[in-house]
Parts: sequence; C-alpha cells; structure tokens
Amino acid sequence: MIIGVPKEIKNNEFRVGMTPGGAREFVAHGHTVLVEKAAGEGSSFSDDEYRAAGAELIETAAEVFARADMIVKVKEPQAVELERLRQGQILYTYLHLAPDLPQTQGLIKSGSVGIAYETVELPNRSLPLLAPMSEVAGRMAAQVGAP
Repeated sequence: MIIGVPKEIKNNEFRVGMTPGGAREFVAHGHTVLVEKAAGEGSSFSDDEYRAAGAELIETAAEVFARADMIVKVKEPQAVELERLRQGQILYTYLHLAPDLPQTQGLIKSGSVGIAYETVELPNRSLPLLAPMSEVAGRMAAQVGAP
C-alpha cells in the first residue's frame, strides 16, 4: 500500500499525521510512505528523519494525494484536499463531521473511505485515539481560560 502524509494546511495546525517512527514501521512491513516536504517541521521532525526512516519526500500535496492509496492526516480535510480525494482512497484523520455539512458532502462526492480517529473503538467501547486528545484538551482548557 502507498501511504501519503501531506503537510497540514488548516490555520494554526502544526502537527503531522505520522512520525518518522511510524513511517519506519510501515516501510518495514513492505509499504511505501510518501511525505510532503516540510510536513513534519511544525512538530520538529525534519525531512532527513523521514528520509532515514525510508519515506519518499514529495514536493507537493497534490502529488501525495494523487499517488497514495491512503492519506494520513491530523485535521479534517480542507476544501482543496476534498477535491483531491478520489474513489476508494482511504482517508485516516480526525473528521468531526457533525457540525460540517460541506465536508460531509465533499467526502461523499469523492467516493473516498473516511476513517475518523474519534470513532475508532475497542471491544470494551473505549476510544483509544480520542482519549489522549481529550486529556490534553482538558488540561489546556484551564491554562487557556486563566487570566
């Protein structure tokens, strides 16, 4: 499988959908990982770290979307990214669909397969990908709200 990691383009989003360690694991299991150049900079991961992990560095997000079978992101796809998704392509990211009808419609139109981190559930009904983010948000809320 070809897995693509584009740079996040949502305003003030500096995280990246995959660490170099994650890329190394995928490559070790026979997958190809495409990472848009500078995708990890906001999270302090250099292009050299991705290259050393076996990922291929790609110039543009458009090429990452065009070549990948699965796109791994952090935030919901922005309008330009929705246009790049295609039939059968897997999108793995936080989606937050409830308040966002245009995104929902764009995903349906694309024919892609959306897997939302916030809906991944274990047999015990826990949400392993949402729980850490909720914990961080809860701790930050007091700091942000403090005068």
